[in-house]
Amino acid sequence: MTETTHTQTSPPGPAGRPRSPEFRLAADALRGLRQDLFHQAFAYRPLPRMAVDGPLTRHLSGRPRAYAAWTPHAVVAAGGLVAMAAGMAGTDAGGPSLLCGLLALAPVLLTLVRPVGAFWLSLAATAATSALGSSWGSWPWLPGSLVSHLLVLTVVASRTRPRTAAWMWLLTALYGFWAEAVLGYGHYDTDTAPMLVVSALALLVVTVRHIRRDAEQEVTAQQTVTEHERSRRTLLEERTTIARELHDVVAHHMSVVAIQAEAAPYRVENPPPELEKAFATIRENAVAALTELRRVLGVVRAEDYEAPDAPQPTLADLDGLLANVREAGLTVDKAVTGAVRELPQGVELSAYRIVQEALSNTLRHAPGASARVEIGYVLGGLGLRIVNGPPPAPGPLKPSPGAGHGITGMRERVTMLDGEMTAAPTAEGGYEVTVFLPVPAATPAIEGTA
Repeated sequence: MTETTHTQTSPPGPAGRPRSPEFRLAADALRGLRQDLFHQAFAYRPLPRMAVDGPLTRHLSGRPRAYAAWTPHAVVAAGGLVAMAAGMAGTDAGGPSLLCGLLALAPVLLTLVRPVGAFWLSLAATAATSALGSSWGSWPWLPGSLVSHLLVLTVVASRTRPRTAAWMWLLTALYGFWAEAVLGYGHYDTDTAPMLVVSALALLVVTVRHIRRDAEQEVTAQQTVTEHERSRRTLLEERTTIARELHDVVAHHMSVVAIQAEAAPYRVENPPPELEKAFATIRENAVAALTELRRVLGVVRAEDYEAPDAPQPTLADLDGLLANVREAGLTVDKAVTGAVRELPQGVELSAYRIVQEALSNTLRHAPGASARVEIGYVLGGLGLRIVNGPPPAPGPLKPSPGAGHGITGMRERVTMLDGEMTAAPTAEGGYEVTVFLPVPAATPAIEGTA
């Protein structure tokens, strides 16, 4: 599909000269007037029902909740009845009185289905009412027409855009001045100026509300996009960190395998050629795997990234971590069950990081609370449980919640090791993180191999 862009330019003037900026401005304004008030002016655009998720309506249920959705329609209808009563009270009793009341009611009700058409009907009803009515103190807007036209302007402006409100106010002013100049003989007092002032204030309020609502929607959409991007960026950063740590762990073990495979033949006196060839093959495969690993995983290292001098932390370093958080003001206990044994370095590192992140979340979200770290060595793996209680009610410190991505990082680590994790508030008002990291059973070493 080919998309073609058409550029609309104003027609050239006499002798092919381009039009002036003033002419182009006037032409654009007239096009806007035609688009807002003339093009499909009587198109069917019903007023949508109100959302019932507000602070008051959300507590309703059943039939009252269904009726609450029609609140805008009821308000408009009530305004129409007020305009009808004013129209009937502003004229003499009899046929003209009822007709003037209906002429005031019809445009207001029409705003529910055909808003722009209701504005034109209101101007026509105003002219008809001024001819039928007998009020000399309010002209060209009789009381019913005044209330009706103000309601129509307000409702239509709230259902369209600010430019349409400006056009309606301008046409209302033109009609008022035209009626005073052409039909104003015999009327010593007119209400065009009060009508324009009151309608301008009403339209200004509606326009400000429009602009504020659009700004709130734009900010909400931008915040949603920003939060999504922040979550995505945090996830990528966490994966990059995991990839770096995985690179360090696997590269270390592959290097050990290569060195041991190279040194193993020298530990046996007169090794058979088959054994030397097997160890050479092991070393070549280890070096090739190490090279490929560095080529693939090494790309995640930034140019300014420096590998840490100290070894990666394990569960043996957990006491130092607990001492640090205790110095930060967190009361934390540690409980270990099962036979303590050395686990694969990836499991040890991930378990340490998970405990570290869970305790950091406790410091941020529940300052002053106590925490407990439980480590269980079971046959099929390692179990972790980090739980904290609720913060004290008159706590001296206030929570300082972060971006909310700590749980995401923990889940990434657990998923990488094919483990399971749950994180949820406790019944006492605290928070609990439970993790199980599977550890495959160790393969017994073959006697005589290094």
